[in-house]
Amino acid sequence: MYQKVSTDMNFVEREKEVEKFWEDNQIFQKSMEEREGSPMYTFYDGPPTANGKPHIGHVLTRVIKDMIPRYRTMKGYEVPRKAGWDTHGLPVELEVEKMLGLDGKDQIEKYGLEPFINKCKESVWKYKGMWEDFSSTVGFWADMEKPYVTYDNNFIESEWWALKTIWDKGLLYKGFKIVPYCPRCGTPLSAQEVAQGYKDVKERSAVVRFKVKDEDAYILAWTTTPWTLPSNLALCVNPKEDYVKVKAADGYTYYMAEALLDTVLGRLAEEGQAAYEVLERYKGKDLEYKEYEPLYQCAADAAEKQHKKAFFVTCDEYVTLTDGTGVVHIAPAFGEDDANVGRNYDLPFVQLVTEKGEMADSTPFAGLFVKKADPEVLKDLDAKGLLFDAPKFEHSYPHCWRCDTPLIYYARESWFIKMTAVKDDLIANNNTINWIPESIGKGRFGDWLENVQDWGISRNRYWGTPLNIWQCECGHMHSIGSIEELKSMSDNCPDDIELHRPYIDDVTIKCPKCGKEMHRVPEVIDCWFDSGSMPFAQHHYPFENKEIFEKQFPAQFISEAVDQTRGWFYSLLAISTLLFNKAPYQNVIVLGHVQDENGQKMSKSKGNAVDPFDALQQYGADAIRWYFYVNSAPWLPNRFHGKAVMEGQRKFMGTLWNTYAFFVLYANIDKFDASKYTLEYDKLSVMDKWLLSKLNTLIKTVDDNLANYKIPESARALQDFVDDMSNWYVRRSRERFWAKGMEQDKINAYMTLYTALVTVSKVAAPMIPFMTEQIYQNLVRSVDQTAPESIHLCDYPVVNEDYIDTELEANMENVLKLVVMGRACRNTSNIKNRQPIGQMFVKAEFTLPEFYQEIVADELNVKNVKFTDDVRDFTSYSFKPQLKTVGPKYGKMLGGIKKALDTIDGNAAMDELNANGSLNLDVDGQEITLFKEDLLIDTAQIEGYVSENDNGITVVLDTNLTEELLEEGFVREIISKIQTMRKEAGFEVMDKIRVTYTGSEKAESIFAKYAESISSEVLAEEVTKAEPAGYVKEWKINGEQVTMGVWKEGM
Repeated sequence: MYQKVSTDMNFVEREKEVEKFWEDNQIFQKSMEEREGSPMYTFYDGPPTANGKPHIGHVLTRVIKDMIPRYRTMKGYEVPRKAGWDTHGLPVELEVEKMLGLDGKDQIEKYGLEPFINKCKESVWKYKGMWEDFSSTVGFWADMEKPYVTYDNNFIESEWWALKTIWDKGLLYKGFKIVPYCPRCGTPLSAQEVAQGYKDVKERSAVVRFKVKDEDAYILAWTTTPWTLPSNLALCVNPKEDYVKVKAADGYTYYMAEALLDTVLGRLAEEGQAAYEVLERYKGKDLEYKEYEPLYQCAADAAEKQHKKAFFVTCDEYVTLTDGTGVVHIAPAFGEDDANVGRNYDLPFVQLVTEKGEMADSTPFAGLFVKKADPEVLKDLDAKGLLFDAPKFEHSYPHCWRCDTPLIYYARESWFIKMTAVKDDLIANNNTINWIPESIGKGRFGDWLENVQDWGISRNRYWGTPLNIWQCECGHMHSIGSIEELKSMSDNCPDDIELHRPYIDDVTIKCPKCGKEMHRVPEVIDCWFDSGSMPFAQHHYPFENKEIFEKQFPAQFISEAVDQTRGWFYSLLAISTLLFNKAPYQNVIVLGHVQDENGQKMSKSKGNAVDPFDALQQYGADAIRWYFYVNSAPWLPNRFHGKAVMEGQRKFMGTLWNTYAFFVLYANIDKFDASKYTLEYDKLSVMDKWLLSKLNTLIKTVDDNLANYKIPESARALQDFVDDMSNWYVRRSRERFWAKGMEQDKINAYMTLYTALVTVSKVAAPMIPFMTEQIYQNLVRSVDQTAPESIHLCDYPVVNEDYIDTELEANMENVLKLVVMGRACRNTSNIKNRQPIGQMFVKAEFTLPEFYQEIVADELNVKNVKFTDDVRDFTSYSFKPQLKTVGPKYGKMLGGIKKALDTIDGNAAMDELNANGSLNLDVDGQEITLFKEDLLIDTAQIEGYVSENDNGITVVLDTNLTEELLEEGFVREIISKIQTMRKEAGFEVMDKIRVTYTGSEKAESIFAKYAESISSEVLAEEVTKAEPAGYVKEWKINGEQVTMGVWKEGM
């Protein structure tokens, strides 16, 4: 029979048993094998880096990425789930630098590239075991035996094919461009990487006096980056805006934007003296080519060497009048707008900052890091009388997401993929994707694509996929697309060539143009190109597995956190558009970040980070999974804290587990083997049919929701059903399980509950895979060895429309509404549920057939339920003015309005309000009209009756208790106390007992009068007045003293 079920909530231990069962019996592998050849449903797993530890956010991504494939597998699809590892990139290099005690590129090269690369290769697997344990504990099923690895030669060769294809289309080019650049890492960052590292910082800007040539006047210009001023080559104004020349109260003559005069010069005003006097007005265009004296000699010297004109006013409409002076300083080497102006006016190229982010030797600030140079530049200008002001300002500034160094915008020679050329295709392909939520696909991601920039693909680093471009001194460049092509063009390529630096750097090819040796360019590529290539590179496409790739592309489903909109989501779409001009995924669930319980970002420094292993050990995987499914829409931030996880565990998992334990307890007592019976629908009671109707509605709802990626909706439907099954069906049917023998009604109750438990477990299996496996193994496999070996090898339940009875569900829903309202009435009147009540009146737009009325009466312990159109004999209404609306309208009359409302007939007033939408009052001879929004309306209680109103339903309980009703209530209290004593004495559910009692005269007379009914309820062979024996306890029941003893044979 069934194994006994413990009702404790120690799910962690039980999950470990299930984990072992899956592993020992290779259930995941079997789930894949059994679906081979079925329709394909492809899931791509975004590769984590194994040299970083999992955090609590990874639990969220893992449980979403696991659940949908489990569901699709049960629906009959073949769902490939290949795990992957992202193994290249700067984070790995930084980890190895730290381990080896190195600092920067110079020291790496001194240490030696080959040993450094080997250390990188080792480092990427640092936490592999931890990731595998973590995935197994969470219940994340993926093929980790044969994962794709981005540093694998086959993977890189596929990327080379892709890059050559892009090169052949003329979309991979080399250029000087202002790029976001990390001086610490010595490499540029892509736009999507920059987006990950913004921080709010407080800094000083500079308003600088630029001396006009041959004129006693200064142009006031503003910059937020004082360190760029030694490289100043021009000033820029908006050609269409108004500018002025003014005599200022500080004695200087200035040129600046008219609209900003008061903002900038207003502080110079003194009593009796204006801040400035306007001398002349201009349009910005009038100032074009006005010359000024160089701010720093180092820039003048560099410009002179290039024989190009500099130090004059330029025009561009990018200049705005929202900040500063309306004049901006131009340093073309340090900003995209500046560079554009530089190109338009053929300015010289002056870059007085080194690749390490240090001021050049030719500047007065040689060797200082740029951000540390800021205050020194301000001091220097102030000493020269050229600093007008240095206002503090707060702004969001990009920092390197890997090492936290402030980025600089820096002109560099770099390799780019021309994404701007395929912008329309990117947008068109994005429009074919089902984004969940749509707002991110159309908004955040859509906006990103509308403003797409060329992708800075190269990195001046070591550990990455080498850029496959060879260059000849004659200027010719060639892209290699495969190892075979490389060998065919090279005399020195080893047979076992590893496609990494430094090995690939030694391979030369013959120039097809001039016949000389060609050398590979030194760069590696952005590791986002690695992860974005996984759809084809994981299969070594196009060199092999062409058919597999074509079957599995595009993916039906991917899911990652919201920050991947500019990371993996973008790189996947970008590469797929460049190569195949189609979207690489059809559905994407975007996940919000996991926060602490106060909505704060988790971080180790704040001390609010949750260790995922600790959380899994404390609450178990199913509880955490369930919390993430039911808590909120996946794309919203999730506040993770223990109380919320445990509440979800109690509300859903605890209820399901206890219902399952209830079934096993009684099925074992009765030796009921469900495999020996069939569910005979025609013989079922209304309650059974109601549960089966609800069960099939659940199957339909959850199946439809999961098919459409609606996760919280699915979880809530499951939670509601389990609540109905436990707190309504089982509670209403308990006596059927307690009945003697094995009558048809008892078989029906068992089979209905068994069917519901097994089916709801299958419906919930993708979400809480551990608990449902345990329930399935005990309820199904223990009695039927021919059943599938695991719940995860079962088909997903299919709805039986014939079992869905919407009228039955609606009637029962109304029953539940009345019961909830009736309980509220009992609470108001302080009458316990064990005390019978004579009458209940209901006014509603629906009526209930007699059968359902009997359920209401039984549930509320009411003798009679009466539906009526008029409850005014038992209830009335009280009215108060709504101060927010009545106060402003009638002010001083408020007191009179209150009095008038206190004295009106509540029922008549309610009728008038319902009929006319307003209520007319006479207040001190003046007619006042009040509307529903002007009134606070309460149900007024009439003595002897208690009422509740909700959505057009009124329930009234008659609280007048007869002696007969009081006696019956007393008997119910006695029965309850004896049942409590049975439990406390440790008796089994079916043990026969004897009851002895003594007490007050009233108590003893009730015992004597109702001894027979008490006996049958508590399984007592006799109830007798005698000195209490066995387990004895004193009670106070309805104010009467009673002492009882319970005893059974063998005590």
